[in-house]
Amino acid sequence: MIKKGDHVAVAVSGGVDSMVLLSVLHKQRNRLGITVSAIHVDHMLRGEESYEDFRFVESFCRKHAISFFGRRADAGRKASESGMGIQVAAREVRYALFREGMEKLGANKLATAHHADDQAETVLMQLSRGGHTHSGMPAVRLFASGMLIRPLLCVEKEEIAAYAAKHFISYREDPSNAKSTYTRNRYRHQLLSFLKNENPKAAVHIGYFAQDQQEDELFLQAMAKEKIKNMAVWKQESVSLQIEPFREVPLPLQRRAIHLILNYLYHGKTAFSFLHIHHILQLLQSTAPSGKLNLPSRLSVRKLNEQCVFAYEADDRPNNRTDLLFAENRLYRQGAGTFKLKEASECPDGAECFRLKLNTPLPLSIRMRQDGDRIQLKGMSGSKKLARLLIDEKIPLAFRDRVPVVTDADGTILWIPGIRKSLHEGDGPLLLIYEKE
Repeated sequence: MIKKGDHVAVAVSGGVDSMVLLSVLHKQRNRLGITVSAIHVDHMLRGEESYEDFRFVESFCRKHAISFFGRRADAGRKASESGMGIQVAAREVRYALFREGMEKLGANKLATAHHADDQAETVLMQLSRGGHTHSGMPAVRLFASGMLIRPLLCVEKEEIAAYAAKHFISYREDPSNAKSTYTRNRYRHQLLSFLKNENPKAAVHIGYFAQDQQEDELFLQAMAKEKIKNMAVWKQESVSLQIEPFREVPLPLQRRAIHLILNYLYHGKTAFSFLHIHHILQLLQSTAPSGKLNLPSRLSVRKLNEQCVFAYEADDRPNNRTDLLFAENRLYRQGAGTFKLKEASECPDGAECFRLKLNTPLPLSIRMRQDGDRIQLKGMSGSKKLARLLIDEKIPLAFRDRVPVVTDADGTILWIPGIRKSLHEGDGPLLLIYEKE
């Protein structure tokens, strides 16, 4: 994980976990033969309090002659402009600045202070959501031009707190960690707390489970890739699979093979779930000579005799449009997610939202982009070509024609979920809620 000659930049929030990690690595730097620096991001979500965190970390680094990269970034504004949930927006801001910090400092590794309790929470959340992954966070992964490492992943929260007390390590408390409005906090304070009452080592055992799962998964994925190398034809935006030999592949490897194909076509973006893989396997095992499945982002799976083709569908419909009428709890499916228009005071946790003005022309419509689309963005005069916006936001080419576009009854673009909001957001009672599948 850490080698002689490494330059390790520690992501430091000022909390006990990251302050302990920074302190330990700094003390051990000569023995390990490494350079240690620190990166801090102030998300500007707690006003003066979060700025005090910034100054605290900066002061600690100055006192101990640790190179420091600190930035303030308005995560609330990004959430407002993009429609992302505040936690998602904060994470995007944070990791973008981590990349910048590594480059400025000359670091080849970023160390985060995720610990055993964090890992347990992640696994429990993955299992509850029914995703195709349930092995938690890897201890090491590629990041920016180097690696992201998690040295404390096997260490329990209690051990970290005890170390801080024993060695008189100062740290800051983030009051938002106690709020039950955030999903992870609910898992931490309710579910994981219950499990640890049953078994104090529950987090450690879940961590062992995650590690075993990761190792098994890497092995099985490699086997699956080898098994299908002569059965599949890989093109830029499609994959063809020979059905008959694929049926002879053991089921666990079939699942991993489908996962590899979808991951390839979705460019590493998680837009599918365990259920999608299950339905694809049902189609492939069916005795019917033909069949079709529609997946998120207009990816289709077509079975025709002995061939199965995974490919994006061209949109031949002139408008490809769904009109949203105000109806309590009615869901409208479009692309890789669902929309709901309802009266609400707050955006649900994990969702992205756009609030309408009182005089927004209804009904709203959801469609894919069209030639000549322009959007008026918050904070800028005039309008911007939607095509240019998608390029600037680094949306992969394969996804640009699958991005949902929300318009009002007059055709004015209001919102590109997950990307940017227009200046037409208001403060009326109606909230448009978007949740990814």
